[in-house]
Amino acid sequence: MAPSTATRARPRPVSKRARRSKGRHRRLKQRNPLLSLLVEMSTVTVLALVITVVLRLFVAEAFYVPSESMYDTLTKDDRILAEKISYLHRDVDRGDIIVFKDPDNWLNEEEVQPGTVRRIGEFVGILPRSGEGHLVKRVIGIGGDRVICCNKQGQITVNGIPLDEREYLLKDAKPSELPFNVLVPAGHLWVMGDNRAESADSRAHMGGPGGGFVPVENVVGRACCVIWPSDRMTMLRPPETFKKPGLKK
Repeated sequence: MAPSTATRARPRPVSKRARRSKGRHRRLKQRNPLLSLLVEMSTVTVLALVITVVLRLFVAEAFYVPSESMYDTLTKDDRILAEKISYLHRDVDRGDIIVFKDPDNWLNEEEVQPGTVRRIGEFVGILPRSGEGHLVKRVIGIGGDRVICCNKQGQITVNGIPLDEREYLLKDAKPSELPFNVLVPAGHLWVMGDNRAESADSRAHMGGPGGGFVPVENVVGRACCVIWPSDRMTMLRPPETFKKPGLKK
């Protein structure tokens, strides 16, 4: 019996459509390096923006100091960092320097609509905000505190305990030229600038809406440090006077 032999399959003709498809596939392969680079750059940019926004919303945010009301702890055009982590596990406390939203148009500012480019810059934190009405002051009293100015020694008292404010007030500056006696409502704060003679703070708004008190919900964060200019870089810590044992109720 003759051995069987295998027959070679005849190649099938390639259609014009298949040839055009292969041609397109080769051209796509040639463009892949550029597409990959563009995709990679876009991904990195989007991730960077997402991280920036998340940090700004939940971790920390930079602000410009708009006036001399906190001089000389802070001075005009200082760039400060308002951190938000602390208030995730504790309440706003006496002595904190806070950034907060204008509670009742304290700034008396007209609303300004920034352009698209500026709005983006403000949103990602590379430009100072405009027209949103943020202030920076020191917390003197929290909800439930009785804050009085002044005792016979010319000191502000909180719950009957006198504050020694020489650590942060200007030399020979009086704690307040305006007398007051207030009970801070729950969920609110009594705030004052360190430059008492030049600060339109809670005292200046006692007769207005809200009675000069700042809702805690308006607090954006705690000013933890000055980050610019370089010669003023420093950490901001609560003064020792707010650690007096009898101060807390």
